[in-house]
Amino acid sequence: MEDNIIQELLPIHARKALKECLEVGVVIPSRHFRDELSNERLSIEDAYAVLRTGNIYDPPEPDPQTDEWKYRIEGHSPVGQWIVIVFCFKKVDRAILITIFSVSAKRRKS
Repeated sequence: MEDNIIQELLPIHARKALKECLEVGVVIPSRHFRDELSNERLSIEDAYAVLRTGNIYDPPEPDPQTDEWKYRIEGHSPVGQWIVIVFCFKKVDRAILITIFSVSAKRRKS
């Protein structure tokens, strides 16, 4: 694979690439991501729990402004909130976290 990711990845390959970014690459929270993290009253630990254990269920969406593919990883935070994180890859080893939001309808039942 080239140094820059320019093609669409299947969800399973995007999940693997994100895991590699978490382990040996770089994961950069954007300003918008940090703002939404605060607005949602979530912690960075909540976000990283979802990044480590969540799944990518849907195919990526092209961003017409940047020509990059945006992916959505979803999963439960440690306290049971269903969280969605939108991210993209700038390079094979660099992921940018674009936004985060919680979905109350998918809360884990206690």
